[in-house]
Amino acid sequence: MNQVKLPKQTVMYNALIEKNSSFEGVFFAAIKTTGIFCRPTCTARKPKAENVEYYSDTKSALSFGYRPCKVCLPMQPFGEKPEWLLGLLKDISAHPELKIKDHDLKERGIDPARVRRWFNKNHGITFQAYTRALRINRAFSLLNKDNTIGGKVRTNPSTNHCAGQSIIDTAFDSGYQSLSGFNEAFKKFTGTTPSNTRNTRVITVTRLLTPLGPMITAVSGKGICLLEFIDRIKLATQLDKLSKQLNGRFVPGQHQLFDELEKQLSDYFDRKLTKFSIPLDLPGTEFQQKVWQQLLKIPYGETCSYQQQAEAMNSPKAVRAVAKTNGENRIAIIVPCHRVIGKNGKLTGYAAGLWRKQRLLELETRLFTLKQQ
Repeated sequence: MNQVKLPKQTVMYNALIEKNSSFEGVFFAAIKTTGIFCRPTCTARKPKAENVEYYSDTKSALSFGYRPCKVCLPMQPFGEKPEWLLGLLKDISAHPELKIKDHDLKERGIDPARVRRWFNKNHGITFQAYTRALRINRAFSLLNKDNTIGGKVRTNPSTNHCAGQSIIDTAFDSGYQSLSGFNEAFKKFTGTTPSNTRNTRVITVTRLLTPLGPMITAVSGKGICLLEFIDRIKLATQLDKLSKQLNGRFVPGQHQLFDELEKQLSDYFDRKLTKFSIPLDLPGTEFQQKVWQQLLKIPYGETCSYQQQAEAMNSPKAVRAVAKTNGENRIAIIVPCHRVIGKNGKLTGYAAGLWRKQRLLELETRLFTLKQQ
């Protein structure tokens, strides 16, 4: 019934009963008795196991005559921004200095509790924490604007002024009514004081949606430095290592590279793009750099074994080290560690789940096959 291999039905049924969000993008459940199909996290009443069929995508469910559920809206990407929230998000993105209180939300016809629930569920923080992060992120940018000449940071301690904008001006431009309040908020989010921004950096982070589930992405001064599925194994460890390597602090915010990344990923999943052209920042040891650069050389639609990857690097005995370093790759899909498989041809070692690795290879192989015909 399905070309894509799905997990065991008992596993999928348990996920459906438990509303397990880690199975978003893995399957859709079609209910025989109602004629509708749902995502794994649907809150509607759960059916008996014998009354459920499973499909890998919405197209398959629709082709078998099932209708999309009106509760969980399976035709929309999981976690997609709802219509009632779009205007608010647009305003705070364009004007991060705005302080929006509960009464401001009510004047917009938006229930503050509804906003809080959405941000906690999708970002793990409150709406107010998110807007504060945006203001701090903007402030950091203002303080560091044109802040380097020949790699050296220019400061003027006597005037409490970085080469960018003065701290006092930045505080008020960021929506703060007192310098002390600004200093306290700035230190809380960045781990440093406004006058000491030359010694650290903000790594702008956001969340984006893909057909295989939500991802977290971050950008440094050089380019995209993180792109991972949010349920990736040891994601917290990856974030901690990256923060130390870049001497930075993750702060939610907006960046023009996020728009470009979202566009390129969309084209990739729509089979319109086979090679990414977005700048990357890949901090790591010399060996790690060598391994990740070799991953970037694996052609779209093709795979290689860990042994072949090691041999291509002129390090045939370093297979285990290569495999370990592949697992430390922090930029999924673009740095295609999913194209490396076991010597016996089996799928192994993918921290975001072997089912995602399989889906990515199926997507690339199908397009590659079509181009060869």
